[in-house]
Amino acid sequence: MIVHSSDPIVLVGGADLGPQDLNILQSYAPSIVACDGGADHLLAAGIRPAAVIGDLDSISDAARLEYADLLHHVPEQDTVDFEKAWQLVDAPLVFAVGFSGGRLDHTLAVLNVMGRFSERRLILIGAADVTVILPRGGIVLDGLGIGSRLSLMPLAAARVSGSGLRWPVGGHVFDTLGFTSPSNEVASPVVLLSAEGPVLLVLPRESLGALVKAMMG
Repeated sequence: MIVHSSDPIVLVGGADLGPQDLNILQSYAPSIVACDGGADHLLAAGIRPAAVIGDLDSISDAARLEYADLLHHVPEQDTVDFEKAWQLVDAPLVFAVGFSGGRLDHTLAVLNVMGRFSERRLILIGAADVTVILPRGGIVLDGLGIGSRLSLMPLAAARVSGSGLRWPVGGHVFDTLGFTSPSNEVASPVVLLSAEGPVLLVLPRESLGALVKAMMG
């Protein structure tokens, strides 16, 4: 491990960021780690990261010079930079921003890594959504708002149980090429969900606060 923290950590990638993404996430997590080209976002914002991790083929010369003492070069090409960085930080919860909305293959690679390391808690932040893998012990979501969008998308064969949704999902076998539950809706003040197998929970961006509370609970 390169970075250890008892508090959440923000992992920043090189894809597009919203104008307030870093400010919002700094209110949840005091430490920021750049993943390769994500260092340029931090340089532009005047933020000094705890580390810069990756194969370093996307970082600018300016960021490379500014953060020279923080660079951790991982040259192997069997994993994407997101996986390299995530596996070298230790925190109870990681926020990942700047990893979606760009190339589709990069986004799919990130989801693949999240599915393979589903025991670790990470919130993927996008322009319109926040996404997690359903924790193995289940999750209790409070305060989402009746009628809010809630999507469940499997990364492999899985079973989901829970309550509080407009369209019940119990009793179905989820699979990437079978049953999924996109654009379901919250029907109760409290939603309970658990899964056997890797299942993505996708919520609207404005649900971030409720999701953080649930993931840290």
